[in-house]
Amino acid sequence: MSTSPADPARYNSFLMDLLGVMAYGELSAFERLSSDARYSPTLHDRAVLGRLAVIEFQHYELVSAKLDAMGLDAEAAMLPFQPSVDHFHERTRPADWYECLMKAYVIDTLSVDFYRAISRYVDAGTRPLVEQIQSDGGSTAVLRERIKTALADDPRLASRLALWARRLLGEALTQAQRVSFEHAFIGGLIGADEDRSKELVRELMGGLAANHSRRMTELGLAG
Repeated sequence: MSTSPADPARYNSFLMDLLGVMAYGELSAFERLSSDARYSPTLHDRAVLGRLAVIEFQHYELVSAKLDAMGLDAEAAMLPFQPSVDHFHERTRPADWYECLMKAYVIDTLSVDFYRAISRYVDAGTRPLVEQIQSDGGSTAVLRERIKTALADDPRLASRLALWARRLLGEALTQAQRVSFEHAFIGGLIGADEDRSKELVRELMGGLAANHSRRMTELGLAG
């Protein structure tokens, strides 16, 4: 599905917002994974998180380069989203290695779902970038298998990680909804009126929650 915005100036403004939040999200993910690696029980696990952190930084560089190509300052585009993203990470500090893994998995999969949904609406010049960012390079599978191994080794983790995953989902959706409404992403991308924009945001959040629940069920956890 392509987009032909009725108001190109408005679309470009919200495209800057979209790329800004994407860039800061990827940069934050890099910082988070690099920091969380200290919880790793083995050097192998530390290397796994380090590799995932590198992928996130590469994504940040791709989005930053796109902003530069548009003649936009990447830092200026990211700054409006720094408080909300930082607030999310402050509220969801993992207590141990297992919570690090689950947080990385939940945020990675929610981000991929979000990018996949948004990619239908952006212009043809931006869509390949969004699709490239949504391609996780195997990160999701690595995290999923590591969580499965942890649960198999210690089934007592299931209850705690299920509760942690639900909290992560709630915090992530709350922040995403707030940012969507404050910056009118949907209206900016597809030209919807305010009521329709709110309806589409609710549909998007519902889809993210449903996909998360399915993934938790596949892990043997209550979604």
